[in-house]
Amino acid sequence: MTTTMHAPATKPAGMTSLRKTALVAGIFYLITFISIPTLALYGPVKNHRDWILSSGTHTGVLVGCLLEVIVALAGIGTAVTLYPVVKRQNEGVALGFVTSRLLEAAMIFTGVLSLLSLVSLRQGGVAGTNAAALVSTGASHVAVYNWTMLLGQTLMPCINALLLGSLMYRSRLVPRIIPIVGLIGAPLLLAAVIAALFSGSIGHVSAFQAIATLPIAAWEFSLGVWLVVKGFKPSPITADMTAADTAPAYHDVTV
Repeated sequence: MTTTMHAPATKPAGMTSLRKTALVAGIFYLITFISIPTLALYGPVKNHRDWILSSGTHTGVLVGCLLEVIVALAGIGTAVTLYPVVKRQNEGVALGFVTSRLLEAAMIFTGVLSLLSLVSLRQGGVAGTNAAALVSTGASHVAVYNWTMLLGQTLMPCINALLLGSLMYRSRLVPRIIPIVGLIGAPLLLAAVIAALFSGSIGHVSAFQAIATLPIAAWEFSLGVWLVVKGFKPSPITADMTAADTAPAYHDVTV
């Protein structure tokens, strides 16, 4: 006698999709720290108005631009990777985080383009343009970079911390102390941005701004490390996603 029975199809053991998501997001977050050397690489350009007239290598500027492009893309990667998870907490706030990351990347690219244009002018100059005009043009490119740095890599991380920090705090996907650091640091750094805006000290990092940056840096770095090492903590969100991933599949077995 032949009958048909349904037996659950087992999935091969290995890293779950949720753990992979956490790992990828954490790696992206850690990659965003590779632009730290630009503080030194851009020193000659930002500190010497006549850099455009000088001779010598500009490799440092090109390396810095490459690092910032990587940071911009990694920032987008953090938002896109985390969106399917955090949208289960609040889809509107999660979409806002993605949009904020895209704006941040756009401003980073704008700053990079300003410096690359400056390098092009230094390489070939402009026929018939005197030195004073070139220095003024170079200063305007540096000013564009300084403004994009303030708005893109100083202001937008505040917005990111408020949006993603609130999602992580409420969802308990990571220990609450991690998003708390970001939620505390965001208003401090925002105040530093406003102070720089009205003081006219764009391009010069004040002691207050340097101190206010530390909690945001700690929030992003600790989040990246936790996601890489530990992944998401068990929560209603992870339970729902795990249940969906491990829903029993059936196939026919002939006896």
